[in-house]
Amino acid sequence: MLGQSDVALHEVYDLAMFDLDGVVYVSGKAIDGVPERLDRLVAAGVHIAFVTNNASRTAAKVADNLVKLGVHASAADIVTSAQAAARVLQERFGEGARILLLGGAGLVGALGDLGLVPVRDLEAPGLSAIVSGYGPDVMWKDVMRAAVLIRDGLPWVASNTDMTIPTAYGLAPGHGVLVKTLADFSGVWPTVAGKPERPLLDETIRRVGGERPLMVGDRLDTDIEGAHNAGIDSLLVMTGVTGLAELVSATPEVRPTYISPTTEGIFEPHPVVTTVGSGAELGGWVARATDARLEVEGDGSPNDWWRVVAVAAWQHLDASGTPADTSALTVPGA
Repeated sequence: MLGQSDVALHEVYDLAMFDLDGVVYVSGKAIDGVPERLDRLVAAGVHIAFVTNNASRTAAKVADNLVKLGVHASAADIVTSAQAAARVLQERFGEGARILLLGGAGLVGALGDLGLVPVRDLEAPGLSAIVSGYGPDVMWKDVMRAAVLIRDGLPWVASNTDMTIPTAYGLAPGHGVLVKTLADFSGVWPTVAGKPERPLLDETIRRVGGERPLMVGDRLDTDIEGAHNAGIDSLLVMTGVTGLAELVSATPEVRPTYISPTTEGIFEPHPVVTTVGSGAELGGWVARATDARLEVEGDGSPNDWWRVVAVAAWQHLDASGTPADTSALTVPGA
């Protein structure tokens, strides 16, 4: 149900790919301890990459923001869904292909870096494809024209399908809302470059290097499912959007290899959870679902608490088809 490692994960994996929001920072502030842990990883010889579905900003701008938060990062450490989308287009249509752009500066730079020609004129001749990504200044008249071109057969690559995007005023509609609008009108679903599809993680490995990659994320439906799709292991941290309710409801395709309350889990072994009947045991904790109600007894580390809860809950979900009731649980340290 969960992966096992007798040694710390940073001794097993030589590339750590970090999601940003919810893993490195929250609400524009670095999560406690993360910059120092990243430095420790680099000192240990682990390749570091920061992976983002946001296609609106260039890698250099993302790196600048991380530096302001105390994270040692450069543009070479950043891989965006815009870069992954550009790679998909280059491999399909070749350098010099004219690509209609429906998005922001991140896509412009990514296309140019791979020898593609970004075009904003929707009436321009000789277009090979259209690429879309989040762009706050995209005009509705351009969306309408793009929808018609897609319906009429112009190949379409989307940077991501994220339905929400964090802003200073809360969660707002993300690029996925536009993708759904275009797809509903045209009857065409795009080739998607960002998580949970695999092009973004493939591009990260290509750019940053490493033979044994680990995806570190906080979202089951992008980070963890993306790792599954790319055939790599994953570490779920509980510092972002995934909480107890989401974890116990996770179906096999979005279950992580490892779980840790924080990114400190990359420096720790991950012992095996023992299953006994309908229960799970580890480190002094025993979790079991009784009459669909998940209960935990014992004492131990918060890390092991999350692990036994996950395994017991998933056993119940797989057997019954419904998530366990967690109303009786109190998360350690919460």
